[in-house]
Amino acid sequence: MSADLGAPAHPTDALEAPDRASVPTPREPISAEGLAAPAAVAHASDRGARIVAVAIALAWHVAIGLPAVLTARAQFAAPTVVLGAWVLVAVAGAVAGVRLLRGSPLPPWPLAGLLLAVDAAVFAAAGEQQLFTAANWVWGTLGWFFVLALWGQRVVGLIALLSTHALIALVAVLGHGPDPADVARYVMYVYGTFSLPVAVFVGSATIVGLARERAAVSAADHAMAAERDAAERGRRERRDRLALAGSAAGRVLGELAAGQADPDDPEVQRRCVLAAARLRRLIAESDDVPDPLLHELRAAADLAERNGLPIDLVTIGTPPPLPVEVRRRLADPLTGTLADAQGWARLTVVSSPDEVVVSLVTPDREGPGATGLPPGDHDDGQVQYLYERDGNIRWAQTRWQR
Repeated sequence: MSADLGAPAHPTDALEAPDRASVPTPREPISAEGLAAPAAVAHASDRGARIVAVAIALAWHVAIGLPAVLTARAQFAAPTVVLGAWVLVAVAGAVAGVRLLRGSPLPPWPLAGLLLAVDAAVFAAAGEQQLFTAANWVWGTLGWFFVLALWGQRVVGLIALLSTHALIALVAVLGHGPDPADVARYVMYVYGTFSLPVAVFVGSATIVGLARERAAVSAADHAMAAERDAAERGRRERRDRLALAGSAAGRVLGELAAGQADPDDPEVQRRCVLAAARLRRLIAESDDVPDPLLHELRAAADLAERNGLPIDLVTIGTPPPLPVEVRRRLADPLTGTLADAQGWARLTVVSSPDEVVVSLVTPDREGPGATGLPPGDHDDGQVQYLYERDGNIRWAQTRWQR
């Protein structure tokens, strides 16, 4: 409908022309994107933690492990095994890190099995002299690659891998002789390899959980504020519309009481029917029913029947959830036409998930009609309104499309 739809056909027909400029539009409900905010915040926090874990693992492997391996390569029991294992873990770690940052991590347990096999091979190939040096790079590096392999899994899995790593190291230490000093070093190394990776793993999961919780609380607060705002706007809008309808109905009743209007005058009868229809629709608008639009149209049709107008109401499909403003624009023009109808009327509602069409057919008669519009197609951007008359019937239609 265009802005002309709000123009009253009669000076006293203020019911047909509510001042839309003075009526605030209710806030739209929270969108799916808004409801997904906690997940988005959690994803951003988790991505930051992943970047940190990948950077620590690769930087430690390259900046600390590689120089030590190259410096002590002549002192290893099997230098080729140690260097080859370093290259294998570097390649596997780079692939795992890239996949993790892209959100499609490698299967955790095959990668973990590969790392454990490398762990055992390097401890066996490092030799006794390099057992507790930086050249035995699996001590400090492998725990971080365990973190990459099991990211997003339960911390129990990481503890199990680190425990297996500690057991492999213990076998290597005891294999070179049960020296008490080596056992003490072993305990210190195990503590270091356990504490830092587990702390980062658990800390990142905790931070992500806290971020999700805070975002969820913030989204819930926003939703509550939006609901309060929408309720307040709806209350003010309904109060304004009720005052407008009451004012128009009061004028008709006042004229009748003062003897200034004739109850037998068809125009006065039409104004009374229109005022009653608008008040009844306002009452039906607040009812909690599955199909508000059909409920409001049935209320208008019921009032027409009470006034002696035979009317057929045909419904096809179920209307989708519609805002109050759209329902008003669909129903109001037809309510005015229905109030002006004589003889009979047929009201049809055809609905689909993306479209609602409401049509009204009544006999034509002399006069401008209740719409105050010339025949034709009118569109206000939300609802299209088509009004035609040919001397035999009047046909009015409102259409909403998603």
